[in-house]
Amino acid sequence: MNNSEQTSWNSVRDAFRKIWGYDNFRPPQGEIVRCLLAAQDALIIMPTGGGKSICFQLPALLKTGLTLVISPLVALMENQVQELRDRSLQASLLHSQLPNKRKQQTLQALQQNQLRLLYLSPETLFNQKVWNLLCQPQVKVNGLILDEAHCLVQWGETFRPAYRRLGAVRPALIKSKPPGTNIAIAAFTATANSQGQNIIQTTLQLQNPQLFLFSPYRNNLYLKIKKICTPRSRRQHLFKFIKEREKQAGLVYVRTRKDSENLADILQQKGYQTIAYHAGLSGEERRQIEKAWIGGDINFVVCTSAFGMGINKPDVRWVIHFQAPSLLSEYIQEVGRGGRDGKPAEALTLVSEPTGWLEPEDKQRQKFLLDKLRSQYQIAQKLIKHLPTIGNINAVVSEFPDAAIALSILHSLGKLRWRDPFHYIINKSATPKTLSLSLDYNSGVREMNQYFTTQKCRWQFLLQAFGFSKEAHNLCCSHCDNCIQEGSRKTLYRN
Repeated sequence: MNNSEQTSWNSVRDAFRKIWGYDNFRPPQGEIVRCLLAAQDALIIMPTGGGKSICFQLPALLKTGLTLVISPLVALMENQVQELRDRSLQASLLHSQLPNKRKQQTLQALQQNQLRLLYLSPETLFNQKVWNLLCQPQVKVNGLILDEAHCLVQWGETFRPAYRRLGAVRPALIKSKPPGTNIAIAAFTATANSQGQNIIQTTLQLQNPQLFLFSPYRNNLYLKIKKICTPRSRRQHLFKFIKEREKQAGLVYVRTRKDSENLADILQQKGYQTIAYHAGLSGEERRQIEKAWIGGDINFVVCTSAFGMGINKPDVRWVIHFQAPSLLSEYIQEVGRGGRDGKPAEALTLVSEPTGWLEPEDKQRQKFLLDKLRSQYQIAQKLIKHLPTIGNINAVVSEFPDAAIALSILHSLGKLRWRDPFHYIINKSATPKTLSLSLDYNSGVREMNQYFTTQKCRWQFLLQAFGFSKEAHNLCCSHCDNCIQEGSRKTLYRN
């Protein structure tokens, strides 16, 4: 590094210190900041709690022009933007639940190039009014960040098909800007195996991206699986676990809004100060719950996967899955809410015993989700022959409400190309007679169930599943239930 580069980097560190109060970056934050300041594409996989938001917020604040942050959840956007605004930084957000006055203020600030960071969902990005404004030549856009990029893999085909159109954003925006405009893209996530990484890179059309791949291993996070036989024993294990930790901060995860409300009611009747949290609550209700939890007014929340992403509470000492997730990527994200301060945290998952004879709930839920996914593919299959080969998604969806999913599936199979975020071309001659699940959800479920039943080190299993075989080799973590039991057996044998 020459003197000029050192001076420039010193100014970056000075800005970092001034805004966030830290003396220096944690590895690999500095390397990622350098990459994004150099306007290079990147794919970043960092453990939960690794400080990834700073990695894209700081470069965006140091540049002139706008960085778009594509974020999956309103709660995540609002938390990050509020933290930036508390520091008087030029950030805003757009989502459907905002009052019209706030929307207009943000759109005006956008048009006048007064923002450095704009958070929005893929669906809001493709709102015609928002998109037209972003395409105005005078609106300077220099970066696109996909936060929680695993959502593209998990949701991009059937649940949030707008994710599949993100690869068309950069060329369309560059076309509308002055010559020489460069827009870099970076995708951030804590979980993506080799297949997921490929999907992210291909969908976003990343150009020679720098890869920052760090394993999800957390040596302060203790993993445990408990098999239960009946609904009653599931509740009893939950009550016992919470009672022993009722003065510590924690999270109880369930899979549906209804389950969160029902379980919160049961726990409230037992005298616990808790509340249900899910995406069906209003923004104001969610903020109140988050504030109460972060402030310690309530020690734990009964929540769906909508809770946790982007919420900064370092001292979470336990996470319990009352109902297990279906995919390892969901599991890693959710247990990763614990122990962000580096101190020990426990992660317990309650699962039905393998036959599920007395407690079939877990198997029923997995079957329901898989049947729903298959049904969506069947609907898409029927729609394909009715869709125009060249079309506009808004026009097609107005005639066929399920067309967005069909187009998304075709894109994932390589049978469709987005000319821009709104216009597509289908290669019908290459379209298969029958659509098969390109995202093998059933395989993901099997992998999750293998994790529940493995007798080997759980962290080793997770590292291998996410492609970190080298790190997994010879790992015996001493902080999962299997390794602790094995250690106890060896000690007993020696004695």
